[in-house]
Parts: sequence; structure tokens; C-alpha cells
Amino acid sequence: MLDAIALGELLIDFATVDTDRDGYPTLAAHPGGAPGNFLAALHAYGCSGAMLGKVGADTFGDLLCATLAQAGIRTEGIVRDPSVFTTLAFVTFGPGGERAFSFARKPGADTQLRFDELELSLIDQSRAFHFGALSLTDEPARSATRQAVAYARAQGKLVTFDPNYRPPLWRSEAQARAETLWGLEQADVVKLSDEELSFLWGCTPEEGARRLLEEC
Repeated sequence: MLDAIALGELLIDFATVDTDRDGYPTLAAHPGGAPGNFLAALHAYGCSGAMLGKVGADTFGDLLCATLAQAGIRTEGIVRDPSVFTTLAFVTFGPGGERAFSFARKPGADTQLRFDELELSLIDQSRAFHFGALSLTDEPARSATRQAVAYARAQGKLVTFDPNYRPPLWRSEAQARAETLWGLEQADVVKLSDEELSFLWGCTPEEGARRLLEEC
């Protein structure tokens, strides 16, 4: 039995480490994607996990799968697709250390995951099913995620959700809000930041907790 399975994006984060005299950043590549980070954190505390997702059949896809495997995360649920590239994120920093994100994801491999590609047996083997809002930005991954959530709930799994709000990846704020609220309604456990509470309801953490209990 697995402790948890996560569905969602796997990507490469290119983070700024320096800038040249013209202001162009020097970037270092790192493995990224909130669902994979979630599983890696659980593994560090002795929990077992597996990943459902899609990467390109490219060097970065190879690196991400190898990194997850080295972290003790099962990878047989990751689809390798030669028709799309592994998603890339570029992270730059403002004067106060605030992060700004740009993405190469039009489309990225993570958005092209289909429900018929999912290893549902991994959900069957897991105690908990985790997903994030970035799987809800585009089709066919949105429909795949919704169906996977319904499947996990029908199997009696604990469902957890991370909004992980990234404005550049949504077509509109209205779409982001509607899909995030749907995710909150499906989950038994959620992880919300102050920024996400402000985006959803413009309220304090205490008020946000009350609304979650009453409305979701």
C-alpha cells in the first residue's frame, strides 16, 4: 500500500543565479512541480508515494523521472510523450526577493495528460490522492484530473488539494477562481497561502478557514 499518490505537473525551474551587465539573467535548472515536491517531502518523513503525470520524451523528462526515482518516488505512472516538450518555468527575482514566473507551456507536456493514460491501479494502492490547480488550467489535463478526483473519492481515498496559484498560467482570474473553488470542494485537506486566500475571498486566514468549513 502506498501512503500517497500525486497527479500533476512535472517541470524544470530555471532560477536566476546572477545577471550580466545588461540585466540578462544567468539561470540554473532545477527539478520542479508542486505535486512532485509534495511527494518528495512526504518521502523525507518516511512515507511512500507515486506520481501520475506527463513529461516530454526529452532530456528534461529523463532528468525529472530520474530525480523522482532517486527520491524514492515510484514513476511508472509518468507518461513519456514525444509530441510535446517537458514544461519549463523561468523564475526571476525583484529587488526585494519577490519571485516572478514565466512559463514555456503552450502546450507543455503536463497539460496533455489524458484520463485513459492514467495508471488507476496506483490510486487503488494509495491511501491518499493529491492534486493541484495547475492540472485544471488546460484540456485534456483538466478533464483527466476531474475524472481522477472522482475515481479517488469513489474509492474512499483521502483527497488533498494545493491551489498553487500562478496567474500567468490561467486564461482569466475568473477561470482560476472557479477551478480553484471546485478543487477546494473536492478535498478533505487543503493547503492555502495568504496570497491565495486574498485572491479567492480577500480575507484574513481566520476568515478563510471559516469559509472553507462553511462553504466547501
